[in-house]
Amino acid sequence: MEVRTLLFAAALAVPAIALNGQPAMMGGQERVAYFSGTVTMEDGSPPPDAVLLQRVCSGVAHNEGWTDTKGHFSFSVGRKDSESESGDAAEETGRPTDVQKPMGYAMDYSNPLTAELRDCELAAVLAGYRADHVSLKVTGGDALGLGNIVLHPVSKVSALTVSATTLGAPANAKKAYEKGLEAAHLKKWDAAISSFRKATDIYPKYAIAWYQLGDAYLDRSDLTNAVNAWQRASQADPKYVKPLEKLTLWADQKEDWTAEAKYSDAWLRLDPDDFPGAWLLNAIAKARLGQAEDAEHAAREGLRVDKEQRVPRLSYVLGLLLAAKHQFVESAECFRTYLKLAPNARDAEAVRQQLAEYDRMASSGQRN
Repeated sequence: MEVRTLLFAAALAVPAIALNGQPAMMGGQERVAYFSGTVTMEDGSPPPDAVLLQRVCSGVAHNEGWTDTKGHFSFSVGRKDSESESGDAAEETGRPTDVQKPMGYAMDYSNPLTAELRDCELAAVLAGYRADHVSLKVTGGDALGLGNIVLHPVSKVSALTVSATTLGAPANAKKAYEKGLEAAHLKKWDAAISSFRKATDIYPKYAIAWYQLGDAYLDRSDLTNAVNAWQRASQADPKYVKPLEKLTLWADQKEDWTAEAKYSDAWLRLDPDDFPGAWLLNAIAKARLGQAEDAEHAAREGLRVDKEQRVPRLSYVLGLLLAAKHQFVESAECFRTYLKLAPNARDAEAVRQQLAEYDRMASSGQRN
C-alpha cells in the first residue's frame, strides 16, 4: 500500500483536557466546600487570557471554572451541577468566563468531603505557563481561600499564545469583549457574536476578540464565519499562535493540504520547539502534497520536541515515510514505538500486521 493511502489514517488525536467531576454524596446527604483565589503573572498583573482551574485528584483532572478578567476565580466541590456556580465549566471545556466572582470561604462541609479532597490539588492551566499546584486538603476549621497562584513562563511560547494587541484595546472595546465572554459563558451565541463584533469594529487589531468571535461562530456551527474570524485574528497579530492552531486543524479536517501546510508552517516559524502536534500536522500535509523529504523532516522534528512522547502518531507517520523509501529496519522500529506508546489505538491491529510485514522485508534484505 502506498504511503499516501496509509497516511489517510494518520490524524492528530487531541486528548481531552479533563473529565467531568461527580458530586460528592455521603450517606445520602451531599456537602459542599467553596474555594476562591486569584491567578496573577509574576509581576502581579492579571493573566492576559482566561486561565482554566483544574482540580486534580489522584491523577484525574476535573475542570472547575475559569478566572475572570482580573484573575479572580471561585468554585465549589460537592454540589449538584444544577446548583453549582461553576458547574458549567465541567460541561463546556474551553470557554472562558469572567462572570465568576470570589465567593469567600467554606460554608458547608463535613469530614467525608474532607476525606474526598485529601488527595486533591488545584492547578492553574494556561498554555506557555506553569504554576505550582495548591493542595485542597482541608480540616474542619479551615477557611478555603486559596490565596494567589502565580504563573511563570516556561518558554517563548508564553508570548505567542496571547496577543500583544490586547494591551492597546480602548476601554469601550474591552467592555464589549468582556460582554462577549459573559454571553459565551451563558451559551448565548448570538449575543456573544454581537459583542465580539462590536469589539472588533471599535478596535480592528483586537486579535483575541477576533479569535473568540471565531470560537463563538464555531459553537453556532457556522464554520465559514469561524474560519474568517480566525484569519482576521491572525492578520491582526501575526505572532498570535492560537488562531493558527485552529486554522491548521480546520484545514486538516477539510483535507486542504495546501492550506494545512501554509498554516502549520506559519505556526512552526513562530515556535518550532513547543508544539509536536504542529509538526505532525505539517508532516501529514507535506506527505499528502508529495513533499516526502519535507514530511520526513517534520516528523523527525516533531519527535525531537516531543520529549514527553505525547504524540505517538509521529512515530507512525515517520514509519510510513521510511517504509516508502524501503528503509524497513528503521520503519519497523518506529512502528514498535508507536505500539508501545499507543497499544490500544484503533488501528493497533493493522499496525501490528504492517510491522510483521516490515520485519519480514527487513530480515530478507529488502531495503535500499
